[in-house]
Amino acid sequence: MQVERKEKLGLLLGLIGVICFSFTLPATRIAVAYLGATVVGLGRTIIASILVTIVLIVRKEKRPSVRQFKSLIIVSLGAVLGFPLLTSWAMESLPVSHGAVELALLPLATAGFAIIRAGEVPSLKFWVSSIIGSLAVIIYAVHLGLGQLQYTDLALLAAVFMLGLSYAEGGKLAQELGSWQVIAWALIITAPFFIVPVFLNVTGEMLHAPLKAWISFIYLAVVSQFLAYVAWYSGMAMGGISRVSQIQYLQPFLMIIFAALFLNESITLFTVLIAVIVVFSVIFGKNATVTKKRSASVKQ
Repeated sequence: MQVERKEKLGLLLGLIGVICFSFTLPATRIAVAYLGATVVGLGRTIIASILVTIVLIVRKEKRPSVRQFKSLIIVSLGAVLGFPLLTSWAMESLPVSHGAVELALLPLATAGFAIIRAGEVPSLKFWVSSIIGSLAVIIYAVHLGLGQLQYTDLALLAAVFMLGLSYAEGGKLAQELGSWQVIAWALIITAPFFIVPVFLNVTGEMLHAPLKAWISFIYLAVVSQFLAYVAWYSGMAMGGISRVSQIQYLQPFLMIIFAALFLNESITLFTVLIAVIVVFSVIFGKNATVTKKRSASVKQ
């Protein structure tokens, strides 16, 4: 009975994490309109790093080794630098529902990098699902871009690529360092490098930004950049990675719903249809079998 309760709590925490992540693009869309992509994309890290520093000190967490530090750099480049900055730039001009469709590829990208990091060979099923999902996203982007792929679409796809690599590396490192500790140390390592560019992009006009912009920015810094990771990783640890990770398939649809509710975006049937195709291709691909690479030399 206690195990069952633990699994249910894990599923609940996983759902909370996904809901929190689903507010990220809408909050970004609101904040960048007044604070700009650099302040929103990088400034949130500075605030989050102060929070995690306090938590790490209070909990007396051990510092990462030199080898772990190298992995943390990869995590930082994706989860702390690339994804926040690229999505902030894209959200200056793209609708949230547009971004939600393209970010639906994230679980597949993560699975792909995890397979590579584990030294495994993806099956034909994985590649077919990857092609279907990617083509659906490209067709969607080209359709909305009036016949061509926009730079903002490329930015979102690059964000998916970088965060997928970051998640895969972070997942492997979490087995040694601890789940939420990975993102915490990544924030601390990266934040000092963001102080100057953020400071140079702060203007006096930002002080007059409406309350909704500041609330969105604080949400991104405190929740999206840290607390959501705590809920998500804790949920997977308690409820099982395979079981809890399935909840992530809800994320693009939640983003689309939140875009309609909080940003009054009109959601077309075409958007929903493409999202369904991408999500099913991700489910199909993530469940694909993989085979181990054969060693170059076999012991006799």
